[in-house]
Amino acid sequence: MASSLLLPIGTVFAKNLSYNHQTIGGDNIQGLVNRGLRSELRGEASRSQEFRGDMTVIKRRNLIGLVFGVSGLTIETWSVKGAGLPPEEKPRLCDKACEKELENVPMVTTDSGLQYKDIKVGEGPSPPIGFQVAANYVAMVPSGQIFDSSLEKGLPYLFRVGSGQVIKGLDEGILTMKIGGKRRLYIPGPLAFPKGLTSAPGRPRVAPNSPVVFDVSLEYIPGLELGEE
Repeated sequence: MASSLLLPIGTVFAKNLSYNHQTIGGDNIQGLVNRGLRSELRGEASRSQEFRGDMTVIKRRNLIGLVFGVSGLTIETWSVKGAGLPPEEKPRLCDKACEKELENVPMVTTDSGLQYKDIKVGEGPSPPIGFQVAANYVAMVPSGQIFDSSLEKGLPYLFRVGSGQVIKGLDEGILTMKIGGKRRLYIPGPLAFPKGLTSAPGRPRVAPNSPVVFDVSLEYIPGLELGEE
């Protein structure tokens, strides 16, 4: 590096010596060379410092970009899990074709305020009060969001009908069904969950005294044969 710095300076002074026909001492030449060398070294040091500063800025920018990139990815992942992807299809007792047909089925309203539509009328006897029944159900809020379902658990629900083991609207609705029948129950708040219901994570909460909708299928009545009336 020293030779590259000294060559231009020596050449310039040689030309000046020949042109002016003056004699300059070795010490003077050496002093000039040293000053030129120090000046050049300071320039190199300044440029090196600027380069390191630029690299620090670049590294900081890259780090900030990485942090924001990871944060954005985390937020996006959370959004996708919360509501970004289409909801998984859950098993239902009434599919889209059934929903279409249900529009033309007449609504029945009982004295208690319970309303229902028969999706399919079953056969055989209705369950006597106190008898155990096996039923599948899909419980929904009025918007159609499911908050509970026996289909997802893979087994029908067993309970004694008319004995207060389930909500009043479900009890009343099943009492007039027949084996193999399917029914949609529109249950008003007083016959549903007077104190409300805290559902599983990701499921809608049922507010106190709010209406709910149950699709129910009466699978069988243990101890009661299909042919009995």
